[in-house]
Amino acid sequence: GARAVLMDYLLPRDVVATVVRDGITGLAAVPPMWVQLAQLDWPTAAVDSLRYFTNSGGAMPRATLAALRRALPKTTPFLMYGLTEAFRSTYLPPEELDRRPDSIGKAIPSAEVLVVREDGAPCAPGEPGELVHRGSLVALGYWNDPARTAERFRPAPGQHPGLPLLELAVWSGDTVRADEDGFLYFIGRKDDLIKTSGYRVSPTEIEEVLYGSGQLAEAAALGVPHPALGQAVVAVVKPLRDALNESELIAHCKRHLPNFMVPLQIVVRSADLPRNPNGKIDRKILAEDLRTLFPESAS
Repeated sequence: GARAVLMDYLLPRDVVATVVRDGITGLAAVPPMWVQLAQLDWPTAAVDSLRYFTNSGGAMPRATLAALRRALPKTTPFLMYGLTEAFRSTYLPPEELDRRPDSIGKAIPSAEVLVVREDGAPCAPGEPGELVHRGSLVALGYWNDPARTAERFRPAPGQHPGLPLLELAVWSGDTVRADEDGFLYFIGRKDDLIKTSGYRVSPTEIEEVLYGSGQLAEAAALGVPHPALGQAVVAVVKPLRDALNESELIAHCKRHLPNFMVPLQIVVRSADLPRNPNGKIDRKILAEDLRTLFPESAS
């Protein structure tokens, strides 16, 4: 059999040390941790020990994935998507990695993953919609929280409303799209989408470009209230090295993004960006900190 090694602290160098000490063969983490792990020198003992790693909790930047594959050439990556309410939903078969490095794959066995519009109708290929997970892994609801349960656990799309017992699905609140072959791509949380100049912008796409600059250890894109734009795109970043060339970073964004997606302002932090209990960068805390960045729009 196998054993699970749990860590109650997540400093990147300690993760690598644990891989060496305990002979870890499989490692699971979320994108902010992988970004930091990709910057380390992995000792031979860790490279030889680790057979696979998994990513969930958000899209892994391409630059991070490429760096990990260079550092861990013997290790198989599995890009995944999961929900607390349904454990795992999708995974990308490793043989598809080079063709679809941005994809979170297809539904795992025993699960059905749908992409639907606001009215529950299925989305066309390429059309963004909400990810809905149905199947045996879906939880029954939230403990002692009927209001939140009713919001997230609703009848699965496509069922006849007259059925005596409707199957419940979990409505994720995440926006994704599917390609012509049914492979899924994560866009972002519905409530994280930036509404600027009449557009709805995925922060994940902006962060992908920011990380691709090679200058950043951490990055988060978010919308900040702005009197003319509705929301302005702002990037909060932690530099990889001491000095950050902001003009070069903006120029990099302009080369790879349409004008309305280029950050209006770069906010540089020397400390790690705040995390939520799931280990993800906490956009809500950052958004609250920057709410009055453009004073005319402050309430």
